[in-house]
Amino acid sequence: MAAAPPPVEPIAGPSGNPLVDPVPISLALEEIITAGVRQHLKNPLAAKFGTMLAGERSLNGRHEIVVCGYVDDKGGGNEPFIGKIYPDAGNSFDLVAINDVSVSGACKAAGLAMPELKSKA
Repeated sequence: MAAAPPPVEPIAGPSGNPLVDPVPISLALEEIITAGVRQHLKNPLAAKFGTMLAGERSLNGRHEIVVCGYVDDKGGGNEPFIGKIYPDAGNSFDLVAINDVSVSGACKAAGLAMPELKSKA
């Protein structure tokens, strides 16, 4: 019987980041995400979270969960965010960007295509 081939690194997206394998957002994962994002908001108690997507991957030998979503802490509209959770570091949360033009592209590059929000005109 032939030996199994070595694991293949995920194919890199346009930004050089490997694509993620989508994962469901459990209640525990949602708690980590919402608590992590709230730390960076001006009005954390009023925050309302919208659509969130998550996926896991190994990047440079480190397991991480990439999370993309929307949050509204001002009552004026949803702001996109992207963050990373590191299960090997006690599920520490790192907010990469919030309400930045790069968020949508970074999420798509990771394989998490966020739905476009209709702007309030």
